[in-house]
Amino acid sequence: MSGSSPFIDHSGPLLTGYDLLLCDVWGVIHNGVESFPAACDALSRARAQGTTVVLITNSPRPKEAVVPQLDGLRVPGDCYDAMVTSGDVTRAAIVERPGQSVFHLGPPRDLPVFEGLDAQLRDADSANYVVCTGLFDDTQETPENYRAMLERMKARGLFMLCANPDVVVERGHELVYCAGALADFYQSIGGDVLYAGKPYAPIYQRAQALGETIRKSGVPLARVLAIGDSVRTDLNGATAFGIDCLFLTAGIHSGEIGGTGFDLSKLTSFLEGAQMPKAVTHRLVW
Repeated sequence: MSGSSPFIDHSGPLLTGYDLLLCDVWGVIHNGVESFPAACDALSRARAQGTTVVLITNSPRPKEAVVPQLDGLRVPGDCYDAMVTSGDVTRAAIVERPGQSVFHLGPPRDLPVFEGLDAQLRDADSANYVVCTGLFDDTQETPENYRAMLERMKARGLFMLCANPDVVVERGHELVYCAGALADFYQSIGGDVLYAGKPYAPIYQRAQALGETIRKSGVPLARVLAIGDSVRTDLNGATAFGIDCLFLTAGIHSGEIGGTGFDLSKLTSFLEGAQMPKAVTHRLVW
């Protein structure tokens, strides 16, 4: 890694320098408990000046199931034009396996990912493959609780479709495990895993195409900015896709890179081996 990233207190001039923003959701505009009004305001202002905003999230549910959650957290509808979820990518992968039975590893709240699809739900001992959307109880469990189950699945040679590559997210002031933690564990013992969502290209391709449809014109990668708080998903995903990234320090890595302040030396050390973002800010503020 070379060079340095400018820390900015206000993001307005940066946001309006792009035609399309691909903005992370959890950790950027809400924390699962409350929305961040300043971040929502910044996106609304960018839209008012002609920038298109597509939310891009590793939620394992389809976008139709995520919008009500945003409404409940008081995320205003005028701060984004559209949304793409890893659940949308997951559904497309399920469609490619018609008639196969599925073991759903995850909480009941994620069942909308299967609605209307040709996928019969079975237990882990009889299903053809696994769709992992998270832990059954992410308030109490850790990936270690699933060791025996994952080893049985590996013994059967089950393919796993991971509907949320996030390892952890910030819920309020707590970090909770996500499907990515189980998928990583499964892969570490030799299991076959396909990750939907960030940092992999299909979700970015969908989001860019949706933005171009909204704008009714092509959007070169140089005119696209990703916004997020995760190195693994947001920064690495943007880098791999060839777009700039605005990195937030107040999210899941805040304890590692300086908490509420900004320490360039800590950030530089933390990002060793990763591409430097276009700019760095604490939280998204106009």
